[in-house]
Amino acid sequence: MSCWQTVQDYGLRSIGIGERLLPKSDITFCEQATLIGSGLIWNVYFAVLALLVGFFLAVALALGKNSHNPWLRRPAEWVVFLFRGSPLFIQFFFAYFAFLALKKMGLITWLTSAQSGALLVLILNTAAYAAEIFFGALKAIPKGEMEAADAYGFSGWNKFRCIVWPNMLRLSWPAYTNEAIFLMHATALVFFSGFPAWQQKGDSLYYASYFADKTFNPFVPYPILAVYFVLLTLVIITAFGIVNGRLNKHLPSNQRSKMKLKLNLIR
Repeated sequence: MSCWQTVQDYGLRSIGIGERLLPKSDITFCEQATLIGSGLIWNVYFAVLALLVGFFLAVALALGKNSHNPWLRRPAEWVVFLFRGSPLFIQFFFAYFAFLALKKMGLITWLTSAQSGALLVLILNTAAYAAEIFFGALKAIPKGEMEAADAYGFSGWNKFRCIVWPNMLRLSWPAYTNEAIFLMHATALVFFSGFPAWQQKGDSLYYASYFADKTFNPFVPYPILAVYFVLLTLVIITAFGIVNGRLNKHLPSNQRSKMKLKLNLIR
């Protein structure tokens, strides 16, 4: 079988299109690269949707945490504390069994699937971390700009739209880029945290683990997986870097926020 035929057979297997049976013997490099790449579709799915929904939830949590109203501030603080204070893997574990209990009770049945239940956990987790980033940015907005807005009669929505929102994004974007990268890497935990891979249609790490088990050689599938994630990280850095440039285009070049990647060793 040629490599191109392998791509045709297994390129979309992770979403149920193509050959169903996995290779069990005489496994080639092309088969490993193709299937691991196929599983990457799920990683991108989890990361993109979690970032899109989590971004707006994070903004709401940050504004709630910054509010003087205790009925808004306290719940936001506890949500952020809960999801930042516990490991993501444990969140997956408890969420799956909680969703399973709800399913047995005849309630929300669809949350036990990885594409919905695990996605919800990722959304809440990234929203909590991003909320803390946005909250810090809100506190760092120059007081002079807020006072100038008050002097010009800005209040409510106009003040938020013209002063708070653009400054919050500009100040928080480099740190939020790191959160986006972490979230992409965290998607590899989904199918190892209780949420099952339906009909062997898992993510990239699921296939990498399968090949490592079948070939007794982890030094081929896992480096392939690492290369894929490095490429995705470069895509994120490029896309977020473009946005960062747009957010800071009004500033002199020596005052623009720089993109700095930092390893999150504790998390």
